[in-house]
Amino acid sequence: MTTSPETVLSPAKTTHRGAHLALKDVTLGRPTAPVIDHLALDIQPGEILTVVGPSGCGKSTLLRTLAGLLPPLGGTVTQDGRPVTGPSADRALVFQEDALLPWRTLRANIELPLAIRGVKQPERRERAAHWLDRVGLAERAQHLPHRVSGGQRQRVQLARALTGEPRAVLMDEPFGALDAQTRAGMQQLLVDVLSGTGATVVFVTHDVDEALFLGDRVALLGTGRVLDVPAPRDRGAHDAGPTVALRRTVLDSLGTRAGN
Repeated sequence: MTTSPETVLSPAKTTHRGAHLALKDVTLGRPTAPVIDHLALDIQPGEILTVVGPSGCGKSTLLRTLAGLLPPLGGTVTQDGRPVTGPSADRALVFQEDALLPWRTLRANIELPLAIRGVKQPERRERAAHWLDRVGLAERAQHLPHRVSGGQRQRVQLARALTGEPRAVLMDEPFGALDAQTRAGMQQLLVDVLSGTGATVVFVTHDVDEALFLGDRVALLGTGRVLDVPAPRDRGAHDAGPTVALRRTVLDSLGTRAGN
């Protein structure tokens, strides 16, 4: 049975199974210049898959295809075994630029996707308040975006993506413009706020350490390899032997010496 927007339970009361995303023999890009050729990728429900690769290898193209914004040139893209033919509320896309509407308060920005879906105001307010609290911005609910920092705007973007209870979250370098300290804080916040949602996450990054901290697995785009991360989301494993070895493998795939 399909639940109408008006009767969706509050986030605190529901846990959603992550989407199973799969690409089989997929080619992406322009017909005369494909950037990804014959890609096979199986993304398990509830996992965090990080994606790295050199500039221009098709990382953002991959995310847009998974989001249903860009059809493949060949092959099949599926969610739970059904073809992805267009955008869906099941799949939220998060960009490096926060894309908040400057004339709407932080709370109103978070409510926007729910308003578009016809969720009534009391429900929207409840869910926005829940996520503002989760990302530590409850006291700034009425602020406009220009009155908060870049890191706080990214928190709002994350809350806006999650308030619709998507089954997959597709993230395109969301922390790339942040300073190192803020970026580390956002990485931990992402881990914390995803807890209990069950959402599948595909996270594109140029930062190898970010990929190895967040990911259950890391996909080396352009090589066809997907490798298990030995200690996902464990800061203490940064200098452990298996993590160091994996970091070297990833850097080698990028053509970057581990010592640089």
